[in-house]
Amino acid sequence: MIGLIVRRLLQLPFILLAIYTIAFSLAWLIPGNPLERSERRPPEEIMRAMLEQYQLDSYWSFYWDYLGDATSVNWVLGKNDRPFDLGPSLKHENWTVNEIIANGLPVSITVGVSAMLLATLIGVTAGVIGGVRPGTPADFGTMLIALVGISLPTFVIGTALLVVFAVHWHVFPIGDWGGPLHVVLPALTLSLPFAAYIARLTRFGMIDEMESDYVRTARAKGLPEHRVILKHALKNAFLPVLSYLGPAAAMALTGSFVVEKVFAVPGIGTHFVDAVLAKDLTLILGVVLTYATMLILFNLAVDVLYRWIDPRIEL
Repeated sequence: MIGLIVRRLLQLPFILLAIYTIAFSLAWLIPGNPLERSERRPPEEIMRAMLEQYQLDSYWSFYWDYLGDATSVNWVLGKNDRPFDLGPSLKHENWTVNEIIANGLPVSITVGVSAMLLATLIGVTAGVIGGVRPGTPADFGTMLIALVGISLPTFVIGTALLVVFAVHWHVFPIGDWGGPLHVVLPALTLSLPFAAYIARLTRFGMIDEMESDYVRTARAKGLPEHRVILKHALKNAFLPVLSYLGPAAAMALTGSFVVEKVFAVPGIGTHFVDAVLAKDLTLILGVVLTYATMLILFNLAVDVLYRWIDPRIEL
């Protein structure tokens, strides 16, 4: 177990380097530069000086300098005052990328954690109902809802929930952020596609487990049906769900770009969309590196939890 964790952590810098290189190359190919997209375009002389200052006129200079700041190498060499410096935002004046991510990440985490809790609760419940009694109307109904949840885009679901519950019924507030009620609709919208997939995984797992020998043995011993389902069958049926929760949680915690835009949530997703439109290279790379790090660490956590739940699994 410890060897796995150490090995994955040693691989982390190389994976992030590959992701950084690909993301940097793609972002650099976006036409224009951030200064040209500014509402108040500076004169040509000032623009040339600013391009040279931020090294936006040289691919490799910007690549190596930003990499040195982000990895703290420049800080160790005395070229930077702060470790893990993701640079100043080229779009938002007087804001650094570290500050923007620090402000947006808690918002995205709040929405993401709420969404994953809802997705797990809804998905596992629907999957157990369908898996215990396959072929029944309850099974058909839960799988139909799961199919709709997977098929419909989040912007369609979000817009529908927004129109019904915020515009017509005035149950939830709209266009604001700060209270618990502001989390409900974004979290529910973000959770439905994950819940649909979890429901399908749980259903298939429960169908297999309910036909296994140890379940028949538990029933023969006279254990109550709910205990057979929840304590024995669901524990093993949940393993495929657990492997899915790693990348799903990383995606949800970093925020859905579409969901955050629909509900005007000030999370990382909203900042990333604005950064792409403005070609804010530092903010794009900062968000990508944050997302990639969380994705890798969550996958590692899932592997560790996998072994903890079922010690028979070799990592």
